[in-house]
Amino acid sequence: MAKTLTSTDIQALAESALLTQEQPLKLKQKNNSLFIGLPRETQIQENRISLTPEAVSVLTSNGHKVWLEAGAGLPSKYSDSEYSEAGAKIVYSQEEVYKADIILKVSPPTLKEIELIQEGKTLISALQLAQCSVEYLHAINKKKLTAIAFEFIEDKVGSKPVVRAMSEIAGSTVMLIAAEYLSSTNGGKGVIIGGITGVPPTKVVIIGAGTVAEYAARNAIGMGAEVIVLDNRLYKLRRIKQNLNHQIHTCTINAALLKNILKDADLVIGALRSEDALGQCVVTEEMIQNMQPNSVIIDVSIDQGGCFETSELTTLSKPTFKKHDIIHYCVPNIPSKVARTASNAFSNIFTPTIMAMSNYGGVEGMVFAKEWLMKGVYSYKGCITHVGIARKFDLTHKELKLLMFANLKYRKD
Repeated sequence: MAKTLTSTDIQALAESALLTQEQPLKLKQKNNSLFIGLPRETQIQENRISLTPEAVSVLTSNGHKVWLEAGAGLPSKYSDSEYSEAGAKIVYSQEEVYKADIILKVSPPTLKEIELIQEGKTLISALQLAQCSVEYLHAINKKKLTAIAFEFIEDKVGSKPVVRAMSEIAGSTVMLIAAEYLSSTNGGKGVIIGGITGVPPTKVVIIGAGTVAEYAARNAIGMGAEVIVLDNRLYKLRRIKQNLNHQIHTCTINAALLKNILKDADLVIGALRSEDALGQCVVTEEMIQNMQPNSVIIDVSIDQGGCFETSELTTLSKPTFKKHDIIHYCVPNIPSKVARTASNAFSNIFTPTIMAMSNYGGVEGMVFAKEWLMKGVYSYKGCITHVGIARKFDLTHKELKLLMFANLKYRKD
C-alpha cells in the first residue's frame, strides 16, 4: 500500500514545485440553487428523517429545490402535505427522488439504492462503519460520488455535531428505557430509578464517560439514583464531573473492581465509544453471571460490537432478551425511538450547512473551502479519501488535500 502523505509532505511537494503553483481562485457564488432529494428510509427500525417540513420551508424559500419520496416523513409523524405546503415536491418512486443532485438521508443507502443515484452526484448519510463492507465502498466508487458520512463531519471547534446530538438524545432516552424495564410489569427488579424517603436509591453504573454517559448520568442524578461512571481516560472522567457539577463516583476500568461494582448494580449502561468503530468488550460473561437477578443492561455501544460479552443485536419491535437472568436491551438505534426529536436535531445541523453550500457554488466548493466538512468525505469521484476506512478494508486511498491542490478553483478561507 502506498505511503500516506501528511500535510507536511504535501506542503513540501508544493514548495519544491512538484505540484502546480498557480494561485487558486476563490469562488463564492451567492444564492446558487441546490437540488436535494429526501428518500424514504428502508432500513429496519429507522424512523428519522434528515429535514423537517420547517427546514424544507427555509430551503425552498431561499430558492433551493427539494423532492421528497412519498411517506418519507411518516415515521417521524410528518405528513406529505406538511412537506408539500413547505415547498417540497412529493414524488412517488425511488427512481424519481434519486435524480436529485444531493441525496440526504439518515441510514446508508442499500446497494440497490446506490444504483439509482446519478453518477457524480453527492450522498450525505451515515456510513455506519461497523456494518460497512468492501462491496458497499466499491459501489460508491463506481458511481464516482462525493460521499459524506455525517458521523465524521466536524464543526469549527473540532467536535462532531451529529454524533453529539444523537448521543445527547440516546443518553437522555436511555433512562426512560431503564425505568420501563426495571419495573415489575416488564420482569425487572420492581424498583424505580432513584429512591424515596427511607428506601435506598437504585445503583446505576455507566461504562464510558462520553456524551451518552453525561446525559444518562444527568438524568439518573435528577431522579435520585446513585451513579458510578467508569472509563480509562482520566480526562473524560474529569470532564464529566465538571460538566455535571455534581459529586459522582468515578473509577478507571479494571476487571476486579468492575466485577465488584456490578454485583450490586440495578442498571448498567454500556456507553464506550471508539474512533475506529471497533467494539470495546469490557464486561465478561462471568461478571454478568454474578449480577443480581432481573437487573438491566443497556448496551448503547452495540452498533460497535458492544461492551458486554453477552450482548446480541435486538430491534425496537423486540428490544430485550434475558441471559443469566439479566435483562439485556441492545437496540443499536436508540434515537430512532424518539424520531421526531432526532429529526429536529438533524435539521438544526443540515439546514445551515446546505444554506452555506449554496454560497460556495455547491457541495464541492464548500468541501474544499471548509476543512471541517472535508473531514466527512470518505469517497470522492471514485477514490477512497478516508485513511481509517482504507486501512480497515485494506484499500488504497488518495489524500483529499492533494485533490484539493489539483482542483485549483478553490482555496480555503
